[in-house]
Parts: sequence; C-alpha cells; structure tokens
Amino acid sequence: MAALVAGTPWMRIRVIPEFAPPFIFRRHFRRNFSVRASIDSDAPVRVRFAPSPTGNLHVGGARTALFNYLFARSKGGKFVLRIEDTDLERSTRESEEAVLRDLAWLGLDWDEGPGVGGDYGPYRQSERNAMYKQYAEKLLESGHVYRCFCSNEELEKMKEIAELKKLPPVYSGKWATAADGEVEEELAKGTPYTYRFRVPKEGSLKINDLIRGEVSWKLDTLGDFVIMRSNGQPVYNFCVTVDDATMAISHVIRAEEHLPNTLRQALIYKALGFPMPSFAHVSLILAPDRSKLSKRHGATSVGQYRDMGYLPQAMVNYLALLGWGDGTENEFFTIDQLVEKFSIGRVNKSGAVFDSTKLRWMNGQHLRAIPFEELSQLIGERWKSTGLLTESEGPFVEDAVQLLKDGIDLVTDSDTALSSLLSYPVHATLTSFCLCSPEGRPIVEDKLSEVSAHLLAAYDSGELFGALEEGLAGWQKWVKGFGKTLKRKGKSLFMPLRVLLTGKLHGPDMGSSVILIYKAGNHGIVSPQAGFVTLKERFGILRQLDWEALNQDHPALESAATISN
Repeated sequence: MAALVAGTPWMRIRVIPEFAPPFIFRRHFRRNFSVRASIDSDAPVRVRFAPSPTGNLHVGGARTALFNYLFARSKGGKFVLRIEDTDLERSTRESEEAVLRDLAWLGLDWDEGPGVGGDYGPYRQSERNAMYKQYAEKLLESGHVYRCFCSNEELEKMKEIAELKKLPPVYSGKWATAADGEVEEELAKGTPYTYRFRVPKEGSLKINDLIRGEVSWKLDTLGDFVIMRSNGQPVYNFCVTVDDATMAISHVIRAEEHLPNTLRQALIYKALGFPMPSFAHVSLILAPDRSKLSKRHGATSVGQYRDMGYLPQAMVNYLALLGWGDGTENEFFTIDQLVEKFSIGRVNKSGAVFDSTKLRWMNGQHLRAIPFEELSQLIGERWKSTGLLTESEGPFVEDAVQLLKDGIDLVTDSDTALSSLLSYPVHATLTSFCLCSPEGRPIVEDKLSEVSAHLLAAYDSGELFGALEEGLAGWQKWVKGFGKTLKRKGKSLFMPLRVLLTGKLHGPDMGSSVILIYKAGNHGIVSPQAGFVTLKERFGILRQLDWEALNQDHPALESAATISN
C-alpha cells in the first residue's frame, strides 16, 4: 500500500536541493533549502486527528479535532482518527475508549479509524510496528540511517560536554562514520543499538505553514536523531511521518507545540521519497492569566464539561471561536453553519484565552435554542434522576421548565432552580431584611404584617386556593382584588406577596410560581427528599410569626425556622 501511496499524484513536493546518499549530501549540501507542499486542485483532502490514549481528551485536543473535522467537511474530504499508542507504559484501552466517547459526544464522527475501519488501516500505531520496521530498514539500506551502539552513559557524557561548551545538546555522530567492520563486531557481540537519522551539519530548512506563514530552522541545532529505539520500538516522529504518508494525509492540522517536530518529519519525508502534506499549526489555548491551560485552572477535559451539564453543540461552538471567526460579529453557530463558514485562512496564530464564563453563557444560548419538547424531556429526566421529582414528564414538568428555563445556563442548573422554587426560606429572608438588607428592610417596615394577616384570611376562607384552581387568570383576578382591598399596587403589592408566598425577594414570575407550588402540593409529583414546603405548610409558618418581635431579637423568626425545618 505504501508504494502505491508514495506514487499517487495527490500532492507534489518541491525540495531544494535533492537529498543524495549520505556520503554525497554531507559534502555538497547547500546552506538553505525549502520544503513546500503543492496540493493538486482535484486531489482528495484527507486530515487526521491522532490522540494519545494516556488520559482524558483535553479541550485543546478537542479543538484540534474540531478544526480537522471542519476542514475536511468543508472541503468534501475525509476525517481520519488514528490512535497514537506507542507509549506502552502510559497508554490504556480505557483512555482510548474515553477519547472515542468524547469525540462521539461532540458529534465529530470520523470517516476512518477505530470502530469504523477503512482502506488505510490499521488505525492504532501499536498494530503498525511491522510497517515501521520495514521503512526503518529501507532508510538503513539507503544510508539515511545508521546503527548507533552508544550506551546511555556515553550519551549523558556527550550532553555534559555540550553544556560545558555551551553548545546545543546534539549527538556527536560517533557511529555516523563507523567502518563496516566496527559495526559487524558490535552486532556479533549482541550490543544493543538504535537507528539514527543522518542530519546535515549545516544549512536551514523552511516550510510554509498555512497559519503561521514561513517557518525556518537551522539544521546544526538538531543533530542525528533516533527513529528506532534499542528495544525495537519506533520513535514518535518516525511513526507519525510513516503513518501520515501511508494514509495519504494531505493536511496536518495540529497544535503549535508540534511545530518543532516538523523539522525531523520533513527530513524523513524526503529521505523516504514521500510527498509532503501541508502543515497548519494551531495556537495553544491559554488560561485567563495567559499561561498554558492546565488542571490548576479548573476543568480542562471534555468529559468534565459533559458531566457538569454542558451541551455538545455549545462546546463545539465555543471551541471553534477559540482562534477562529467568520469575520462578522456573529458568535452563535451550529455545527452545519461552522462547516459552511470554516476556513483555515481565518485561524489566528495568536493564543486564545479560555473563558469559562463565556462558555457558560453560550451553553445557555444553545440550551434555550433547543425545541421546547426536547428541552422539557431533557430537564424532566434530569429532575427524576436526581430525585427531585417522581415523574419525568407531564403538565407539571412542562410548566416548570417553561417558567425556569430563562434562568438555566446548564442542565445541572435546573436542579437548583427547581429546588429554589420548592423551598421556603422565609425566616432567613426576613432575618436578612432586619439585619442588613437595604432592599428588604422597607418591605418589612411597610406593614408587611398587615399584608400577612390579609393573606392568611384569604387562605382560611378558601378564596386564594379557589383562585389558584382557575390557573393564571384566576390568580390575576384575585391579586387585583387583593390589591384594591389593601389599597396597594405595583411593588408595594407584589414584593410583600412574593416574600410571604415564596419566601424570597426575587425569582421567576410570581403568579406562575405560586400556581406551580400549589399544583406540586396537590399532585404528589415532588419526591419526599426534595425539601418541598407546600402552600399549606407555608401558611402554617406565617401564622407562627410574631411580627412585634421582628424588630427586636428575632425570636419569632427562630420559631418559624424550627417549623420550616
């Protein structure tokens, strides 16, 4: 398969000068050469996301996967998933499954890879070792690679000498010019060896990065590097180059931390005669302090945000905006709209700051954009699973979702919103009024006890509950008459009623709230452990309040607290 791929016309490479066998290019190598990928206009676009299964999917990795996905879909190409599990000590199948699960949750379905298959498999590096050894032997035969028998102690000594001379810690090239007899002698003794790639001693290499523009490196800072370890395991840069080439990857879109790897990979591409892909290195995601985003800044993995109640469409939308924009003020995109708008040319090379507050806001926008029936089902199932309700659907659930949705940014916020509606912290509210609330104190001083007495009378007569039975229209009619009786309207009427009926100074629409509380008390839909205080119990608490003591040491409030608890 590799031979077929290397000969396909999907990409042309221009390298100046040509690599020759080592004994020639060491002498005649020019000081500067450039590597450019030229993609045929009708060539298929193939990109890849290649995570290491050594932990959870970081939001930075998720954004890289997203950019690859969007680029492939916008170009009608293929999105390939490859698992880079050559780190045998740290790689686990559990981590791999978690990464696949997170990508699937985000909706980034791959065209080739684990669980899907494809013509360029296998798609796990651990299953491609025979291929790596085949190409390593090819490089050995061509002279681009040689056996290095240096021990760890010798290599450490080389580093120490380089440090003393204030030189880059590069390999000295001890075995690069060894005679065949010396090599055969070490092989006969069974001395362990690595495969090292010959790097020109002078000159520089340039690439044209699709995001960062022209990038160059001096070759004398590199030194001959290892491509195969002494245990027979291939090194990362060698694996990646062979994989990308044999999978016909046309564009390598990855994090900027991989930019230094491009030098080694470009040398390997040319030595093996493989066509070069185009490279695009995406900036890092930064924390608010502009350091690299890490665990010390809070949640950093996709799985954590999923468990916190974030929606996949909100995560995708927000991650896309970290370093990309369509040139307008619009910030709300569906995945299909992102595919339509995405361009690698609009990806910014500057670092993007991860703002969890903005992500939460964006999640709220997406949550409220969900069709109401779907939203009601989502939140209803949440309420039942967390033990707040005994049922996940029905009129009560729909009314509660309709009432509370504007105050919910995360699905998990719905628990707090419903619990707040069902609770009755009137004693804590009144205590705060008397002690320190400049907003609440005037409510108490404006004859709150008088309003409470009339409210209790309306409850005792059955007038209030009769109105609530008629729904919102009945409530509005009753509250209008109640205000006329007390000669109150506006805030002087509704603020005292809100405090007395809900136990709070603020909240969603009061009439709808009271009707829901009334229905919850009649229908038995609220779980016993939800801490629900029915309207009947609320009036019992109000009846126990000693308003004369309210401005003194608050013994009445302590009594009410006992009853409420």
